[in-house]
Amino acid sequence: MADTDVRPFSGHTRANWIRLRTMILLRWFAIAGQLTAITVAQHFYGLQLELGLCYLAVGASVIANLVAIFVFPENKRLSETENMLLVLFDLLQLGFLLFLTGGLHNPFALLLLGPVTISAAVLTLRSTVVLGGAAILLVTLLSQFHFPLRTDTGDILQIPELFVFGNWIALIIAIVFISAYSLRVTSEIHGMSDALSATQMALAREQKLTDLGGVVAAAAHELGTPLATIKLASAELAEELTDYPELREDAELIREQADRCRDILRDMGRAGKDDLHLRQAPLMAVIQEAAEPHMMRGKEVHFISEPTGEDEKHQPAILRKPEIIHGLRNLVQNAVDFSRSTVWIEVKWTDSTVSLRIVDDGRGFPPHLLGRIGDPFMRRRRAPADRKARPEYEGMGLGLFIAKTLLERSGAELTFVNGSEHLTLNVVPNRHIGAIVEVVWPRSKIDARQGDTPVPSGANTRIAFP
Repeated sequence: MADTDVRPFSGHTRANWIRLRTMILLRWFAIAGQLTAITVAQHFYGLQLELGLCYLAVGASVIANLVAIFVFPENKRLSETENMLLVLFDLLQLGFLLFLTGGLHNPFALLLLGPVTISAAVLTLRSTVVLGGAAILLVTLLSQFHFPLRTDTGDILQIPELFVFGNWIALIIAIVFISAYSLRVTSEIHGMSDALSATQMALAREQKLTDLGGVVAAAAHELGTPLATIKLASAELAEELTDYPELREDAELIREQADRCRDILRDMGRAGKDDLHLRQAPLMAVIQEAAEPHMMRGKEVHFISEPTGEDEKHQPAILRKPEIIHGLRNLVQNAVDFSRSTVWIEVKWTDSTVSLRIVDDGRGFPPHLLGRIGDPFMRRRRAPADRKARPEYEGMGLGLFIAKTLLERSGAELTFVNGSEHLTLNVVPNRHIGAIVEVVWPRSKIDARQGDTPVPSGANTRIAFP
């Protein structure tokens, strides 16, 4: 799959996004809740609590918050280790409070899930395992060791041992399940966010290149006449200065430099022009432009066009959008990377659709990944042959995700199959067929003349510079 320079953010990087001020604010809410619960339990329900130790536990959180406020700046970002230690402190403080107030006989034991869930959402797998293990250990200890809850009459409030065992099992299962669930969902959300950011960066880069090419081409066009005048005048001067060799050399030098300027501007202007005509291009021209960077990489790339329909004598002109060019370029790169010797690009159009198939003679897509192609950051163990052929290739699937996202943004539908599954393929008979990518647009989405967004006609407008 086409590689890219963009890499996903690690868990350590994401942990550094959390501000200390946010954690302090959450802890103040927890402190207020703990003080409220202790006060209500004592005054409204007459429970005999170890108030000194309870207030000592709450006071430890208060002191920790005050130290963090006065020692560290408000905009401090917590590292991975600092985040883990902070959450671990809250977990141990809550465990100590539960130890003083009945252990698993206290319904507030359910709050032990909070720190573990926060860890799974913002920290790495290692930190989540550490905090989850600490939570399981606390739950196990609290099921056996705790101060009983006593009423003002001396009665002990407790639930049957069977229910205590059930609470212990339920809390352990919840810790494991919620941690795994939160970690998995958060990982997918972050991966998709990173991939979409990479897609936007790729599209922005392609758009900048297109805009730059247009400006350069416009400059080349505008400077063409003055350079031609300079060349003509210098040539006439060179003829008239036959008797003055030194001056004649200067005139010839001016003509040579004018030719050099013309060649430089011509080369720079090949990227395209910012005019109405080059906002559109024939279908095959756009596809060839997308494939051009991979045409000279030691693999044969063949273009096959098959118009269908009585009214389709000529290929359509389509919108020359950066997302179409960049998306197709990624698909062609993927095919060239994994083909053995040949890539075929088959193009068809009708009065309602425009489609193309990119076919290679490689081994095809891994069967177990076919359903996931287009997902970002796929990881799989590569075969030794893959590592030997492309040792630098990581194969995260981000290139195909970018291609799929950009092309779908232009209105296309993509299908990824292997040759053995696509029995109607007739690009080249009697040849091994590997991977096949089919891209189909409704013609109205990309037709530059009769589509939903036709290119305007008329005189070109002048480029406005800031």
